[in-house]
Amino acid sequence: MLFFRLTWESFRFAINALRTNLTRTILSLLGVTVGIFAIITVFTLVDSLETKIRSSFAFLGTNVMRVDRFPFEGGGPDFPWWKYFRRPTATLSEYRFLSDRIKNAQGVTISASSNTTIQAGSNAFEGMALTGVVHSYQEVYEIVLEEGRYFSEAEIEASRNLAIIGKKIANTLFPNQPAIGKEVKIKGMKFVVIGIFEEEGEGFLELPSKDEACLIPYGAFTKMYYTGRNGLEPTIAAKGLAEDVGLVALENEMTGLLRAKRGLKPTQENNFALNKTEFIQNAIGSIFDVISVAGWVIGGFSILVGGFGIANIMFVSVRERTNIIGIQKSLGARNYFILFQFLFEAIFLSLIGGGTGIILVFLLSFVPLGSLDLILSFKNIILGLGVSSAIGVVAGIVPATLAARLDPVEAIRTT
Repeated sequence: MLFFRLTWESFRFAINALRTNLTRTILSLLGVTVGIFAIITVFTLVDSLETKIRSSFAFLGTNVMRVDRFPFEGGGPDFPWWKYFRRPTATLSEYRFLSDRIKNAQGVTISASSNTTIQAGSNAFEGMALTGVVHSYQEVYEIVLEEGRYFSEAEIEASRNLAIIGKKIANTLFPNQPAIGKEVKIKGMKFVVIGIFEEEGEGFLELPSKDEACLIPYGAFTKMYYTGRNGLEPTIAAKGLAEDVGLVALENEMTGLLRAKRGLKPTQENNFALNKTEFIQNAIGSIFDVISVAGWVIGGFSILVGGFGIANIMFVSVRERTNIIGIQKSLGARNYFILFQFLFEAIFLSLIGGGTGIILVFLLSFVPLGSLDLILSFKNIILGLGVSSAIGVVAGIVPATLAARLDPVEAIRTT
């Protein structure tokens, strides 16, 4: 109990010292404030930007394996693009072959896309991302509808002229009125709207957004566009099972089935690429890891300056209160009681500075940055306070130790 009571007294002494020298306190914490503000601002920007970019790539799906001619990885002057360019494109028969035989997938789909204009009466929307899909498309990619419904299997097989459109398209073509059941024109063909995607909001980095997208049956799409080697290139994709970590089983199975379908001999190399959508997500993560290190470097110098400032002020504080320390020790104060006074004072200075920096970052999050939403996460708040506490301990431990070791008689005589 005595230990806790003395610790509490040390806490009170530290608070009173900070109140007594308010101007010095404010000047001391400015360095830490700037440092924490710099670090947490960079980390908040990095986290918000990474979240936004990852969500922008959500159209690629998660745990998905794609069949393409070109691999995602690679590039540079030695990249053999001519070899990949000669590879055959995916076909509808290959999709059906995989769909009938594959066992390590939740679903297999094929789709093809193009940008075009959609019209309704005198209204038109240019640059729409039109995609022809099969019924299993919803098993591989997430389809969230705000209104209406998805295609039935019979409608897909019959290549019915039906469409699911984005919210932005619906608002442009049918302002202030419902779009479900209305007719639209795509490349001169009439389609009936049966669904509207849930609104995603403003896009980022000009990546595809469901707000500006339209889905139609694959058969209807092929009536308007030629798909294949000299036309639009279809993409086959399969969603792996939850327990297939890394999509190892799915990749091996798809490799075997596609080689059999394309009649490749054992000595021939694959004439297709199996791309995991996680490759892009991992690449994004690697880029932002480097940016995070840069954030530590940028803020680290400010934090270092702030720490030196606090250490300097603590040495001055020890010198000013040497007489008081001598009196306290002559009255029986323990060394840890003196140590805690100055250590708490240094930590409080750092925490106040760090807290102020975090508040400034929080206020910065209300500043509009276009489509980027700046969000101060709980992780970054804890990080800021943790770094502040560490700086306080490092900057205050030496002055506090010197104060605790002062000889009471010599301390009282000091002028």
